Amino acid sequence: MKQDYFEPGVVYHVFNRGNNQENIFIEEKNYHFFFTLLKKYLLPVADIYAYCLLKNHFHFVLRIKDEEILPDKLKQKPYLAFSNLFNAYTKSINKAYNRKGSLFQEHLHRIRVEDENYLIQLIAYVHLNPVKHHFTEDFKNYNYSSYLAYTSDKHTNIERDYIMSLFGDKTNFEYWHDLNKLSLEDKMTDI
Repeated sequence: MKQDYFEPGVVYHVFNRGNNQENIFIEEKNYHFFFTLLKKYLLPVADIYAYCLLKNHFHFVLRIKDEEILPDKLKQKPYLAFSNLFNAYTKSINKAYNRKGSLFQEHLHRIRVEDENYLIQLIAYVHLNPVKHHFTEDFKNYNYSSYLAYTSDKHTNIERDYIMSLFGDKTNFEYWHDLNKLSLEDKMTDI
C-alpha cells in the first residue's frame, strides 16, 4: 500500500505497532517518556484530536498545522517530526533494555480523514481500542488514551473544543462511546 504524504491542514489517522509483534511499551515509565517526546516533537506540527497507546501499538488522530504555523524547518517536511519522535524513543528503549534495531514496523501508517462523520467514528474507535484488544473492559479509565482528557475539565494538549463541537457536548460524547462499546461487544460475542 502506497503511503500518503503528510500535508499541512489535513487530518490523519496515524498508527503503528511494534516490529515483529514486539511490545513498544514495557513499563509504565515508557508511556510517560513517550508523552514527553510527543509534546516535544509533535505538538509544534500537529493538533492532536485523540490518541491511544497500547503495549504493542498506538493510534493518533491529528491534524497537521497550517503551513504558515509550521516551524520553518518542517514546512516542507512535517514527517520529520514523526521520524524524530520515533527515533528518539527507539534509541531510549534500545539503551534501557539492551536491545538493538528497529522497535517499530517499517512504515508509519496514515490515513487521511476527510469526512467529519468518519472523524467522529474514528475518535470512538481509538478510545475503544483497549477494549477491542482485551487490555481492559473499562476504556473510560484507561490511562493511556485521550478519553479522560475529554471527560475532564483539566488543562490538556488535546484539541478538545473542536472535537466536542462535533459531538455537541460531553453527554453526547459519552453516549456515543457507550453506544459504540455495545456494538463492539456484540461483534466480539458473534465471533
